[in-house]
Amino acid sequence: MATNVAESPLGIPRSRVRQLMAASIGNTVEWYDWYAYSFLTVYFAAQIFPKTDNPLLPVLNAFAVFAVGFFMRPLGGLLVGAFADRFGRKTAMTFTIILMGVGSLLLAVTPTYETAGVLAPIILVLARLIQGLSVGGEFAAATTFLVESAPHGRRGLYSSFQYVSTTLGQLLASGLAALLAVILLEPDMNSWGWRIPFVVGAVLSLVGLWIRKGADETSAVAAEIREGKAERPRMFEFLVRYPTKAALIVGITLAGTVAYYTWTTFLPTYAQFSVQFDKADALTVGTISLVFFMVLQPLLGMLSDRVGRRPMLITFGVAFTILPVPLLGMLNNTFASLLVIQLVGMVFLGCFTSISAAVNSELFPTRVRAAGAGFPYSLTVAIFGGTAPLIGTALKDAGNMDLFPWYMSALALISTFVYVFALKETKDQPLR
Repeated sequence: MATNVAESPLGIPRSRVRQLMAASIGNTVEWYDWYAYSFLTVYFAAQIFPKTDNPLLPVLNAFAVFAVGFFMRPLGGLLVGAFADRFGRKTAMTFTIILMGVGSLLLAVTPTYETAGVLAPIILVLARLIQGLSVGGEFAAATTFLVESAPHGRRGLYSSFQYVSTTLGQLLASGLAALLAVILLEPDMNSWGWRIPFVVGAVLSLVGLWIRKGADETSAVAAEIREGKAERPRMFEFLVRYPTKAALIVGITLAGTVAYYTWTTFLPTYAQFSVQFDKADALTVGTISLVFFMVLQPLLGMLSDRVGRRPMLITFGVAFTILPVPLLGMLNNTFASLLVIQLVGMVFLGCFTSISAAVNSELFPTRVRAAGAGFPYSLTVAIFGGTAPLIGTALKDAGNMDLFPWYMSALALISTFVYVFALKETKDQPLR
């Protein structure tokens, strides 16, 4: 019998809004904590690492630690993903947000190299390892939670909230960093101002923890396992039973992760390195661009529910094969130049990010979905996404900054072949 169900402006039944809020708000806090590091690197690098004659070297060291944190993400995707498959998505999401809060608090109290010597970078690395484990597990648990909460025909829309919340967290981190850069003198920002966002992140983690306690579990398999009606999935069961699908996620993610971390995280630093763009202006442009990017996600997610996942991914792949070299070649030290480049790139990047969670989750059955989607995705992000700022900075140090957009284009070409020749349409397939 038909019922009259109240809906939100995006056509989401209000009975499901709480599920979206539980995943999205917690995810926002997770990614705020994660991204605050990248936006503040240019301020704290010289405080944590020993001073040298090359002012670029501390920044390079800080981005190396950024990359190290990414290499914990596959472990988080595997361990927390397997935990989510066995004990439920909600329990796993509670665990990840606690980890992120601990990592953020450690960053806030990290001593300077001048006061603690080598202990300072050691604490910095430890904090990023904890956060890397948390973020890898967060993707595995939260993305499957979102997609499993969606009715048939709306999985693209629901999955887009993964990057709505991710971008909101990034936006909050970027916005707070930009605000502090404006209201504080640069010596104060370098000395203590950069710690403020990490303190805020630790507090927000407690808020996210409270909100997630009100979520409903989405995995029926986890309930059956608890009741002894189903056997627990083995740690690498997803890889043994579905190796082709795991490899497919690597190909799907390859170009998307490099484009994402370049366009949303590294581009302000790239502009500073290549055309001496003003630090504060670069953060402001990044903040404006992120608002635009966040608004795009549900619109593109809904579009994918109509036209399919493959056309969206092919559009993204072709665009990022062709555009990085001419777009970044247009960059100069004017505000409008960087803004236009970021906005154009984000339109096409959204064709990937808005449906990434849906595509990955639709490939695996519920029994191994969190680990199956989380581990190969996080492994690819660690190898290619997390190293994008490091590679760009190293190319700058070697005097070959112009090679970086060619690197992006080459990876995009590989993923485009995967989208065209290896990926089948999944939008109309029921979740198994």
